[in-house]
Amino acid sequence: MPDKPAQIDLEDQNIIDNKELNLLEALIPVIILMGMLAYNIFFVESQEWFGAYTNQIILLLGGAVAAGVGFFNKTTLKTMLTEVWENLKTVFVPVLILFLVGALAGTWLVSGVIPAMVYYGLQVLSPAIFLPASVIIAAIISIATGSSWTTSATVGIALVGIGTALGINPGMIAGAVISGAYFGDKMSPLSDTTNLAPAMAGTDLFTHIKYMAITTVPTLIITLIFFGILSANIDTTGSADVSSLLKSIDKTFNITPWLFSVPVVVVALILLKTKPLAALTSGIVLAIIFCFVFQPHVLDSLADSKWSAVIKSIFTETSVATDNEKLNELFSAKGMAGMLWTIYLILCAMIFGGIMDGIGALARITKALLSIATSVFGLFASTVASCLGLNIVASDQYLAIVIPGKMFKQAFHDKGLAPENLSRTLEDSGTVTSVLIPWNTCGAYQSGVLGVGVGEYFIYAIFNWLSPITTLIFAALNLKIKMLKDK
Repeated sequence: MPDKPAQIDLEDQNIIDNKELNLLEALIPVIILMGMLAYNIFFVESQEWFGAYTNQIILLLGGAVAAGVGFFNKTTLKTMLTEVWENLKTVFVPVLILFLVGALAGTWLVSGVIPAMVYYGLQVLSPAIFLPASVIIAAIISIATGSSWTTSATVGIALVGIGTALGINPGMIAGAVISGAYFGDKMSPLSDTTNLAPAMAGTDLFTHIKYMAITTVPTLIITLIFFGILSANIDTTGSADVSSLLKSIDKTFNITPWLFSVPVVVVALILLKTKPLAALTSGIVLAIIFCFVFQPHVLDSLADSKWSAVIKSIFTETSVATDNEKLNELFSAKGMAGMLWTIYLILCAMIFGGIMDGIGALARITKALLSIATSVFGLFASTVASCLGLNIVASDQYLAIVIPGKMFKQAFHDKGLAPENLSRTLEDSGTVTSVLIPWNTCGAYQSGVLGVGVGEYFIYAIFNWLSPITTLIFAALNLKIKMLKDK
């Protein structure tokens, strides 16, 4: 996840309430945005209505509509631009991380780090256990680091590579990785969202984690059962061809266990609470050194000089040719340039979300949901709907925690509900569903890093879409709903 300063800024953020704006007007930009996105998905062949950057342009058009609604309701241009700027500031670190992840993918490829992970992973992880094992591995790394983003950028990339070589659907692999990564992200005391949710609800960190386990652990168990059954029944094409894959990798790269020291150093730095930017940069620098030490012949095959090959792997597309077609597709990376589409999507989403916040639309929509929450279950359902809606409209998981947290805090108290009910619901519906929205910062990041579209992994990200359902079931059955008098 992004660095801690973004959390502090959001926690102190004022929510703009425009009394001139009614609910219908607040929904106009959302309806038009969703209409354009739906039209592009269902009716435009190849989903390129405006070319390669269709989604980005649709978000900007939605922002223009929102600005028009704002002008009609006496919102100044300065107010809207201020909120847009505040939103853009919160994604400055994530954008830098994306650039570094692109460089990391390129350098880890040509240095042999990713091929080594695939080489040894093919010998250990069989198709029969691969998907549930991916969930567990991603969960462990994410708990240790407190970051689903770091998990995807390290073991996530490797697991997708190994699974693809085994002939497993990349959407299944990405869904398993994301499920495990977001479980760990939710349950880790190092996670920024796990610290932000109790801060907004008015409870403490470890009470929040303990109470959140009540819904989170059963959801993970169901996820593991699903992937266990899926692994036992998938028809793979790569399992019988492992020996030839291993020979091709060994022939192309100098494979050695020493290559694992690069990801180990990156994970160790993060565990020592080093800033993600510094940790990823260290991984890139170390990989560059390993390029010259272990893979000089690979560098020679990519460019006229070794340094040119390294620079190319950092900034542009690089492909390492092998004698196996499946590996040729796997051993390619796009460097920093490959992250530009994702970065543009995030920036456009922040512009749309900033304008919606600036005109008071986000607060108006959330208040409407609050007004219909007449029962305890209705309050939980309204909170879930608000988090989901803000992940779609504001395109950022932090806003999907902050705004409902501020809006619903008093309502939970008035119903006699302990604050950990709110903090748990914010995480169960705000944190985990962000990755299911293609234009949300998390959805854009994960699809960009793993190389698998949101539409491909959506149905397999079991943990993520099941979490809000689980929290609603517990609320409907009045299971483990802590009251203030119980404290």
